[in-house]
Amino acid sequence: MIDEIRRIEDDARGRVAAVDTVAELVELDRELLGKRSALTGTKRQMGALSEDERRELGAALNAAQESIRGFLAARRAELEAVEREVQLGAERLDLTEVRADRDAGHLHLITQVVEELEDVFVGLGFTVAEGPEVEDDWHNFTGLNFGTYHPARDMQDTFFVDLGAPREVVLRTHTSPVQMRVMEGQAPPIYSVVPGRVYRNEAADATHLAVFHQIECLVVDHGITFGHLAGTIDRFTKAFFGPGYSMRLRPAYFPFTEPSAEFDVQRPDGTWLELGGCGMVHPNVLRNGGIDPEEWSGFAFGFGLDRLAATRHGVTDLRELASTDVRFLSQF
Repeated sequence: MIDEIRRIEDDARGRVAAVDTVAELVELDRELLGKRSALTGTKRQMGALSEDERRELGAALNAAQESIRGFLAARRAELEAVEREVQLGAERLDLTEVRADRDAGHLHLITQVVEELEDVFVGLGFTVAEGPEVEDDWHNFTGLNFGTYHPARDMQDTFFVDLGAPREVVLRTHTSPVQMRVMEGQAPPIYSVVPGRVYRNEAADATHLAVFHQIECLVVDHGITFGHLAGTIDRFTKAFFGPGYSMRLRPAYFPFTEPSAEFDVQRPDGTWLELGGCGMVHPNVLRNGGIDPEEWSGFAFGFGLDRLAATRHGVTDLRELASTDVRFLSQF
């Protein structure tokens, strides 16, 4: 009977190899290992054998069944791979048919500005960092030196998310939470730039949006001073806007920087555009990020991309940037 089992196993190997489709393999699986299979018939004859013979025959049957299951599994993997290739070939799109003389679309104005700014900062030696848009209170406020009852929290109208404790989870109101995550995730020196979408609970008008975009810059290293901050903003201004633009800093207040300033860019016509805030990273923020402020210092600045893009391209209403009107979008 053991010789018969081996013959069944060898026959099964050949039949499995000859199958061409997964459906045929499923049928063969039932025939080889089902209740009416030759192996099952052999098992029914074990009652007439002695205990030692049953033990020997049982081991041979189990080995043959495992071997046949292995043949079936290997052949199924081969056939499924072939069928998957056929399916992918049938569903493939020939994108070479899109010609340059057709209107195939282009990047949104904000995306274009983000990529251009990333190129500018990468050229200055920065790396690009990202973070979640749904944030906890620690990273969005407390870690950035906004105390629980700090009046500066009222400077930002916040969307609160109904997760966890009340007022604990928010849609991030600025890109500054990524500063905390970068400091928590790596040791200085740090030279990071952070573009991203932010949210404020305010009415949309020509100069404000509830959903808009910012870009943040963080530097932490030995001996960083306010002069490094001013020099970096000046380099950025000339690299992005061109030689006809200059910048200035005005004293301001932000909880996460000290001293703090607003920075403006002067257009070639002499008018000034307020871009954003900046300052030396507050010692409390460095400590909260796991960095010793006695050894390290740093600066940060950030500004709104939507206002920058609108000014650069003569868009008078920020709401147009969220428009799906192709007549507007196709201009950029």
